[in-house]
Amino acid sequence: LAAQAAVRSGAGLVSVGVPTPVWAVAAAKLDEAMPYPLPAGKEGQLSLEAGEAIHNKLAGCGVCLIGPGLGRGNGVAAVVRHLLHEIHIPVILDADGINALEGHIDVLDARQGLHTVLTPHDGEFARLGGDLSDGDRLGAARRFAMEHSCCLVLKGHRTITAFPDGTAYINTTGNPGMAKGGSGDVLAGVILSLLGQGLPARQAVPMAVWLHGAAGDLCAREIGEYGMTPTDVVAALPRVIQESVR
Repeated sequence: LAAQAAVRSGAGLVSVGVPTPVWAVAAAKLDEAMPYPLPAGKEGQLSLEAGEAIHNKLAGCGVCLIGPGLGRGNGVAAVVRHLLHEIHIPVILDADGINALEGHIDVLDARQGLHTVLTPHDGEFARLGGDLSDGDRLGAARRFAMEHSCCLVLKGHRTITAFPDGTAYINTTGNPGMAKGGSGDVLAGVILSLLGQGLPARQAVPMAVWLHGAAGDLCAREIGEYGMTPTDVVAALPRVIQESVR
């Protein structure tokens, strides 16, 4: 879903690193994005040896997304943390890429001066140490982004995008029909695409959040919130982009 969203929102070349055991499945499902196999352990998840292969692949890439479909495990989390120390291009962390930082927020802090975008929902945000106990989502997002020198996209109703200098954007697009598994993967793919096309993070990230929500609103109007899916949102992205630039 993330790869398809990146392609549909304008990315010129998308590569998808997957564990070797599922490479054939990814290759069958993806037409434009290009899957490549990575070393895997006995349970089929990425092994520690995958870190070097990923690092070599990223030498020819402009931006990296880590997390969708990754899975959880000590070995996988170790690979993610190793990569975050080694990668100097912009990185987006979603899903289990975020979970790999639980108890290791120092790895994020060590990337100060580099572009790092985190896209947690409230539960993932809490596992990172974010405090939503007072109900002030905007204040919590701003504090986290400032303390850890990252761009934070706190997903939910009126998704918040906060930057290290304390500025923040509150999104006004989107609807309850988007509260389905896979929707966050689509958003991460759009962020990846816009950053990869050279837009500065200050423009790319809130723009991606807006486009994602607007595509969801288009789906809600045409097929209804109840039955719409993240795949429908991906398919709607080109129309929303075309309409927004008129």
